[in-house]
Amino acid sequence: MNKLTHFKIGQIVSTQGLKGEVRVYSYTDDIYRFDDLETFYLGKDLENKWIVEKVRYKGNMVIMKIKGINTVEEAEKLKNKFMYVSREEGRELEEGEFFISDMIGIDVYTVDGQHVGVLDDVLQYAANDVYVIKGAENKEYMIPAMLKFVPTIDMSERKMIIDPIAGMLD
Repeated sequence: MNKLTHFKIGQIVSTQGLKGEVRVYSYTDDIYRFDDLETFYLGKDLENKWIVEKVRYKGNMVIMKIKGINTVEEAEKLKNKFMYVSREEGRELEEGEFFISDMIGIDVYTVDGQHVGVLDDVLQYAANDVYVIKGAENKEYMIPAMLKFVPTIDMSERKMIIDPIAGMLD
């Protein structure tokens, strides 16, 4: 199993004001996880930690002051960079929750035991996530991530059981 060591939590999309604040688009399911964020990494540089000085929110954006970034010009240099945290700094998961990166590649079967394929991606939408399953001959199936259609996810067995309705696997 290929476990990621770092998770992408957001992207700096623009500057905010003149004193070095940045606007962050959150990639997490809970935008307020930034309240507890003390440090993060930028881009592929997973050696140098950046320190969070202050966080506030404006609509669906995180407004962040980063230590050492004090002008709009300095903040501009961070634009479009992705923010990461180490796995250890990731949030605690509730029972039945999984990191998407850990789910990718698990085998998918129907409740009847038919092998459908492998989980290839998870599309995140406001209503619910959608599992993208890659089947034989590169066929793709889209299964809503709802208990009705996905009664079992067993990470220890690396197996997902789906209960598709008519036409879902056509």
